Amino acid sequence: MRTLLTLSITLLFSSLVWSGYLEYNQDVLIPDDWTHVGRVDPSEELELTFALKQQHVDLLEETLRLVSDPDSAQYGKHLTLEEVSSLLRPSELTQKVVRQWLQSHGITNCLTVHTQDFLQCTMTAEVAETLLPGSKFHRYTKDGQFVVRSSAPYSVHDAVHQHLDFVGGLHRFPPKVQQETKASSNRKQKQSKAGVHLGVTPAILRARYNLTATDVGKAHNNSQAVAQFLEQYFSPADLAEFMTLFGRSFPHRSQVDRVVGTQGAGKAGVEASLDIEYIMSTGANISTWLFTNPGRHESQEPFLQWMVLLNNMTDLPWVHTISYGDDEDSLSTAYMMRINTEFMKAGVRGISLLFASGDSGAGCRHFGKGQNTFRPSFPASSPYVTTVGGTSFKNPFKVTYEVSDYISGGGFSNVFKMPDYQVSAVNAYLKTVAATLPPQSYYNTSGRAYPDMAALSHNYWVVVNRIPTPWISGTSASTPVVGGMLSLINDQRLLKGLPALGFLNPRLYKLKGQALFDVTEGCHLGCLDEQVQGEGFCAAPSWDPVTGWGTPNYPALLAVLLAE
Repeated sequence: MRTLLTLSITLLFSSLVWSGYLEYNQDVLIPDDWTHVGRVDPSEELELTFALKQQHVDLLEETLRLVSDPDSAQYGKHLTLEEVSSLLRPSELTQKVVRQWLQSHGITNCLTVHTQDFLQCTMTAEVAETLLPGSKFHRYTKDGQFVVRSSAPYSVHDAVHQHLDFVGGLHRFPPKVQQETKASSNRKQKQSKAGVHLGVTPAILRARYNLTATDVGKAHNNSQAVAQFLEQYFSPADLAEFMTLFGRSFPHRSQVDRVVGTQGAGKAGVEASLDIEYIMSTGANISTWLFTNPGRHESQEPFLQWMVLLNNMTDLPWVHTISYGDDEDSLSTAYMMRINTEFMKAGVRGISLLFASGDSGAGCRHFGKGQNTFRPSFPASSPYVTTVGGTSFKNPFKVTYEVSDYISGGGFSNVFKMPDYQVSAVNAYLKTVAATLPPQSYYNTSGRAYPDMAALSHNYWVVVNRIPTPWISGTSASTPVVGGMLSLINDQRLLKGLPALGFLNPRLYKLKGQALFDVTEGCHLGCLDEQVQGEGFCAAPSWDPVTGWGTPNYPALLAVLLAE
């Protein structure tokens, strides 16, 4: 029987009939800030990632709902990587068909992952273009970084179309960083007068969110992580200096415990420094990892590489914060749906994934002739991650109540339907502020709404290349701050013998704003046109698509999330 199957598959691949496109709605336009270098030499080696169709994705989603719902008897009963693998592993037929297809083109240098649903294969550009008709590989550059991508959409053979979700390494460029850097540097931060500050530091965050000097990690089995996808590096010397300057009032660590990937030797990046310094000063004294993946090959997609990596690691930090995103409309639906499955895999394992909501407010997509819509961002719009928006102090120089940061990303997905856990909260918002909402032609009222919560995102101090630098802003600041606080809550849960929080949203929405500071003032950016005049959505009591449920009141949030 096995011989017969192999023979029939071989005959299938001898056919010249090619199917449609796996990613028919993937944007293949080259971003304006990337410069074309030239066509890739046919003999040059590429590395492509094949996402094999998984089994039982609906059962995975139901499992995630049960282990994340505090009212479920299954709450907190997370799965191991082996259990996830057994649930989702592609069928034997899928694995055989895809491998036979690759082998029929002479492609044998492939690596798989523990879950067997990704294959990473090396081949020449010439072979890749034969394997994937329509593809044309070119080299592009930006700021000294080089990538190889296809300038045209690819197709696959009829026989494998139903066995693949997508092929990675052809289209998506490194994602944009969610961070606004505004300005200057100063060797010393001047001492603040009583009640007055000159920017956000760990002490200011601890004052605002009610963390004490004893709110630090103690559990030996707790850890947290940030993930970097650009050519961004952190400097251990910067981290040490940051903690010397700003961490004296609480126990902390001054070193990253584990770097997964390759740390470059160049100058430190603001983004990498910001993420590490603030997750480690908020989630203080907790073991911290850095995932850094610029892509070993120019054809790799760094974000996808990180997702593949999670499928191969049995022991992972409980909280991951990520400060990157792409416009939803620039990505194929097939790609986003599969990435959502990867997020679900993390959630059922008890891992909390936090994404920055973006720094473009509601965003704006122009269709010409004055026709505009808001522009949601992914992964911020995924129903399976916790998305973090941004706020600023009402008085920028005092620890006051918070208002919306005008850059805080938020809105409604055009791809994913509104998940059950947030329907009542979002519908209440839409009803309460109906009279002042933007025209409905700008957004999808039935889509996944985000963000879920927020934190300060304006005017941070960061040490970069040994220089204390002020005026660093963006939701890439607020996200590691929230991540650090969730790590502290995990710490207390683990000390009590409770499971990690895992996918937070179902529990967060059941709190209905309890233990969070409600943000009710301010609006974020929208389209600059006659109809909305540069304004997107506005904050309101309870949940809203600018700041979610609001910002953490740490001791209150700890109390409600420690309850079994």
